[in-house]
Amino acid sequence: MVEIEVVYAAEDRQVLVAVAVASGTSLRAAVLASDIARAFPGVELADCPLGIFGKVVVDPDTQAVKAGDRIEIYRPLLADPKEVRRLRAVKAALAKQQNT
Repeated sequence: MVEIEVVYAAEDRQVLVAVAVASGTSLRAAVLASDIARAFPGVELADCPLGIFGKVVVDPDTQAVKAGDRIEIYRPLLADPKEVRRLRAVKAALAKQQNT
């Protein structure tokens, strides 16, 4: 058995679950085994991107867990960060033009 943690942060709260899974279990299977879905019924765990300690895992359905892993379940972004920066720059340029 391998001891791991599974964590998910919603807008209003976060949950961390410690779980023991069999050696060789995939990240996705470990997340499903953690039963974290009970705390977040609207989250589709079969499709969410996963990571370990802040690094996205390319294929969580085949990568095996290691002892001490903290598997993070990522939410989709509400806004594209590049688009937000672009809009902020346009707004700043307009404000600068109005002040001169």
